[in-house]
Amino acid sequence: RHAVCIFYLVLRALDTIEDDMTINLDVKVPMLHEFHSYLYQPEWKYTESKEKDRQVLEDFPTISMEFRNLSKVYQDVISDICHKMGVGMAEFLEKKVDSQHEWDKYCHYVAGLVGIGLSRLFSASELEDPIVGQDTELANSMGLFLQKTNIIRDYLEDQQEGREFWPREVWSRYAKKLSDLAKPENIDMAVQCLNELITNALHHVPDVLTYLSRLKNQSVFNFCAIPQVMAIATLAACYNNKQVFRGVVKIRKGQAVTLMMDATNIQAVKAIMYQYVEEIYQKIPSTDPSSNKTQQVIATIRAMSLPGGPITSRHHYSPIYLSCAMLLAALSWQYLSTIAKATEEYVQAGEN
Repeated sequence: RHAVCIFYLVLRALDTIEDDMTINLDVKVPMLHEFHSYLYQPEWKYTESKEKDRQVLEDFPTISMEFRNLSKVYQDVISDICHKMGVGMAEFLEKKVDSQHEWDKYCHYVAGLVGIGLSRLFSASELEDPIVGQDTELANSMGLFLQKTNIIRDYLEDQQEGREFWPREVWSRYAKKLSDLAKPENIDMAVQCLNELITNALHHVPDVLTYLSRLKNQSVFNFCAIPQVMAIATLAACYNNKQVFRGVVKIRKGQAVTLMMDATNIQAVKAIMYQYVEEIYQKIPSTDPSSNKTQQVIATIRAMSLPGGPITSRHHYSPIYLSCAMLLAALSWQYLSTIAKATEEYVQAGEN
């Protein structure tokens, strides 16, 4: 728990530097390259950031102290991932995502490495078998699926912030400039571009299912599975949806709570994946340029998701205490997300 917490805070600090557009490149690039070394410098902190999460940089000595209190096996993983991520972030500060290969590379640096690092922590803790940390390809896919989903969903927000993460190789087939996809007259081409990127992201789902099938610890399984089912639900909501270019597309809170409660074993996750790729399949336009590729990848996911498919779980989890715990977690998450007085009154009434 402590290792994962510190891993998150360290990467949040690194990401805050990357995101801060007020830091000149001649300062930012060396900082990203050297950031892993700051973990071993008790006094290092950065007080000039303008980002909303600047506290992790201002109070970095607190984080680095806790880092140095971790077991060496955890320190080595976190420092190594931090180094690789900093170098990768610096590389993409000075160039845009061009090819689909570069899209995969960028997503590897900012998310795939997180999946790899977490997997190595799971194995180092001996909660999971060594293969979980050793199979970096599957761990990388876990991160890429989440990152690509966020990039696809956040098109409009990124445009408004002056950021571009959609690969030029794809969008240039549909528009002269990425920003042109937001123009009402280009909506049909924009949706076709969107569908092609969603199809690309779906290719990671088989790896996700294989990865999750190897997990044996319930807490680790929940931690890994919940974001993945949220992602597939998000892609299903975004697929062939013009609203991606007009506003924010999000899954409903009740839907999110249901996913959190249900995604507690591999058979349940397979059923969820099947449900949402089926939803996508029903929306594939016959005229869409990517329709054949979309149908093909969905066929592969279906085959893996059906009962008796090629993946079998090592363990089956669904004890009643787990359902109660997940229900409590889900309700707490919903309450904190909405801060709604009606919810508060309902909870109080329930307790009385």
